Amino acid sequence: MAVNSPIPVAADLKPVAGIEIGFAEAGIKKPNRKDLLVLRLAPGATVSGVFTLNRFCAAPVQISKANLAAVNAGGQPIRALMVNTGNANAGTGDEGLARAQQSCSALAELLGCEAGQILPFSTGVILEPLPVDRIVAGLPAAVANLTGDNWFNAAEAIMTTDTQPKAGSRTVDIAGHQVTLTGISKGAGMIKPNMATMLGFLAVDAKVAQPVLDVLVKQAADQSFNCITIDGDTSTNDSFMLIATGAGTLEVNSVDSPEFKALAAAVTELSVFLAQAIIRDGEGATKFMTITVEDGKNMEECRKIAYSIAHSPLVKTAFFASDPNLGRILAAIGYAGVDDLDVSKLNLYLDDVWVAKNGGRNPDYKEEDGQRVMKQSEIAVRVKLARGDAQATVYTCDLSHDYVSINADYRS
Repeated sequence: MAVNSPIPVAADLKPVAGIEIGFAEAGIKKPNRKDLLVLRLAPGATVSGVFTLNRFCAAPVQISKANLAAVNAGGQPIRALMVNTGNANAGTGDEGLARAQQSCSALAELLGCEAGQILPFSTGVILEPLPVDRIVAGLPAAVANLTGDNWFNAAEAIMTTDTQPKAGSRTVDIAGHQVTLTGISKGAGMIKPNMATMLGFLAVDAKVAQPVLDVLVKQAADQSFNCITIDGDTSTNDSFMLIATGAGTLEVNSVDSPEFKALAAAVTELSVFLAQAIIRDGEGATKFMTITVEDGKNMEECRKIAYSIAHSPLVKTAFFASDPNLGRILAAIGYAGVDDLDVSKLNLYLDDVWVAKNGGRNPDYKEEDGQRVMKQSEIAVRVKLARGDAQATVYTCDLSHDYVSINADYRS
């Protein structure tokens, strides 16, 4: 069960004008489950995204990046996104690229556009051939049920080891224009910054110029999906896509405008919600942790220390056990790679409990206070470096017995 993460209600997910969603049960890995998704975009839509930095990036990632680059070079706009679960189409070489292209061509024929106007996405097991025949056979059903109110089905259709769908909607007023945003995400393991076994799709009905959207998606990702980690593994497929359908009345043509600032705040807030939902549903997770490093020289060193804590198996297992063995946090800070860190000035807090003072155990710290916090399902770790004004926050979960069981049995 996800940590304090209620299952979204289909009726609460708002249609976004300018995007239609269809799904199918294509039997890609298992029968009788939604595993194929199509998102058809209005002609005036703009699309931008960020992708995994894994050098073994999957065939669909390579194709999506190339197709988006073609748009920026003056090519035809993106008309649809296609997602399959059950197979990552990664580590599959030229044959994997050919199969991904074949699926794009099949959808393009159904929608009356070019294959280069399709963005493909895959998630699932690596190093296995994509069952393209099943995808092609399932596409007509997905296209047949295209509708604007299929967001909940879309969230279910992209799940793998997730225990529940992840989705959210917002309606905001920007300069007198009502703007609707809806998004979905998936992911439960192999999660680390720079996108990792996660997919995120967020649509807004504003009209946003392509260069502006390119800035916005990176800005939102850096404050959300690039601030989460479950196990420190970076996967091969993962992507966060931002779609501006242009069907609403708001237009944003400059990153220097107040409209951009307001839209960026709304997109980032929903992105953080979707990113945190992934951590709350981490494989075997029982605790959700927010780790903030403050008073650093720069954001880079703050993130480096925060991720060192968040990735430590010893720290994560201590949280699972509700064991206030908090010296493990100090050790993780020490090996984070900030070579000139003066630990004699460092202070560590666990929620409201001051644990370490000026580099050593706080004389007033009592272990029962630490254990009280450790037993909570949501925990905040705060580190103060006394080096400057920078800070960074990352989100993670504990590491339980179930994580091992899930990943030992993933391919069955």
